[in-house]
Parts: sequence; C-alpha cells; structure tokens
Amino acid sequence: MNHSNKLLAIKLAHTLIWIFFVVVIFYVVYSGITGNINTYTWLGIGFVIGEGIVLLLFKMFCPLTVLARKYSDSQKDNFDIFLPNWLAKHNKLIFTTIFLLGLVLVVIQTFF
Repeated sequence: MNHSNKLLAIKLAHTLIWIFFVVVIFYVVYSGITGNINTYTWLGIGFVIGEGIVLLLFKMFCPLTVLARKYSDSQKDNFDIFLPNWLAKHNKLIFTTIFLLGLVLVVIQTFF
C-alpha cells in the first residue's frame, strides 16, 4: 500500500472513531437531560475518560494523528480526518465542553 492509501485508511478509521465518540458524548448528554441513566451511560463516560487518558499520554494528540504524520507533511488540522478544518482545529474544546455538560447533568440526576 502506498503512502496516500495508508493516509486514506487512517483518515477513514479516524473519522469512524470520531463519529463513535460523538455519538457516545451526545448519549451522555441525553441521559443527563432525560434522567435515563443506565449501564450504557456509565460505559460511555468510561470510554470518553479513557480516550482523554490516551490523549494525555500522547501529549493531546490522537495516536492516529501521530501515525498519519508519517504519511503527510500537511499543516492543516484536518489532514488526518474527514472533518472541516475549523472543526478539526476546535474539536477537543467543543466536545470536551459538551461532555462535561453531560457529565454534570448525569451526576445531578444520579446524586441529587
């Protein structure tokens, strides 16, 4: 497989994983709003926290971004994922904020 095909495969995998985490984050928010908190809510919270730990270990970069760097010298924020550049640039801030909101709502619904 040549470099462009490897980068394409990484971009596809990265995008699918991103979609998974966005769905999980919005499920956590949904659970917090509706009070429908269940095993999937807690699993989702665990997955997102786990992803946060992975990002911390990789100095706030996704491991797929680190891998994709081998196949591209692009300086764009979306060189390794099928997202608009502005979203790729602000992705962590946007979705961490949404997740924390959902987490607060879940905690309030669970303990108060």
